[in-house]
Amino acid sequence: MIAAPSHVETPAGPSRSRSASRRRRRVLGLLGCLVGLVAVTILSVAIGSREVSLEEILRAFFDPSATGLAEEAVRARVPRTVLGLLVGAALGLSGAIMQGVTRNPLADPGILGVNTGASLFVVTGIAFFGMTTVTDYIWLALAGAAASAVFVYTVGSLGRGGATPLKLALAGAATTAALSSLVSAIVLPRVDALQVFRFWQIGGIGGATWDAMGTVLPFLAVGAALSLFSARSLDALALGDELATGLGGRIKTARAVAALGGVLLCGAATAVAGPIGFIGLVVPHFARMLVGSDYRWILPYSVGFGGLLLLLADVVGRVVTRPSDIEVGIITALIGAPVFIAVVRRQKLKEL
Repeated sequence: MIAAPSHVETPAGPSRSRSASRRRRRVLGLLGCLVGLVAVTILSVAIGSREVSLEEILRAFFDPSATGLAEEAVRARVPRTVLGLLVGAALGLSGAIMQGVTRNPLADPGILGVNTGASLFVVTGIAFFGMTTVTDYIWLALAGAAASAVFVYTVGSLGRGGATPLKLALAGAATTAALSSLVSAIVLPRVDALQVFRFWQIGGIGGATWDAMGTVLPFLAVGAALSLFSARSLDALALGDELATGLGGRIKTARAVAALGGVLLCGAATAVAGPIGFIGLVVPHFARMLVGSDYRWILPYSVGFGGLLLLLADVVGRVVTRPSDIEVGIITALIGAPVFIAVVRRQKLKEL
């Protein structure tokens, strides 16, 4: 692994005071994010196609004998809420890892071909092997995400200079285009497969089940652990490969460990909820605007903001076309695209 660059402030009084103040603001920011998560979780349980009162919500949680429609509707929203938090946190963290590994501010699992690789394997399973359950999708999506990530990294590592950010981004874009064409070629002639695939491809958490979450949870846990463990290595990689090597680190190992964590997170989230875009692209930039370039803070902020944004988007999708729902993948695209363009136009993007 790589020795992290020093974030230690000088012992001088003013510098120590500024460091303590910055750390205090960052901790307060995390607490504010936690409060926001609690608030949006309450909204997610309380708001849906069926209106429920506060009394019915309390009965749903504290009175097992209450089996009315309102109580059952509230209980049905619980797994959906938990899945939204898990998927949003996973995509936010995965996006931060991808941007750190490639040192590309526009990198996310979609641009690097990871989502498309997962989609190709899933549509292959649907079209040729009749797979239709989330459990099947999980393994297919993980295999596809891992295969496409390895392929993109191998292609991006060829030639002089190794896996530079530009080569990785170009390899990811080319792979995404090629795999998208393959997905279309497989699914378009097969109407039955297209009907199944299009619901998964939109991206949504409305079909959340505890069994599906239990299947992906180990992958999410391992991916999160590897990603958070890579924070100091990402700080060193941000200085450039030559300087990181000069610090005595092993660049390839550091990138491989971080990328594995990102792929596990993205693959598991995509398998259980479909390819949801913009969370991994937008969230790390908001985190970077608040806490600077220190990945020890960017990663936990990305976890919190990812869960907050995706769950909020899901609540919005339930409200705007009541009593029907709009899948969260459509809402994140509607919210994420203009927000991201606004951020870029205001030149708030930080150099990686």
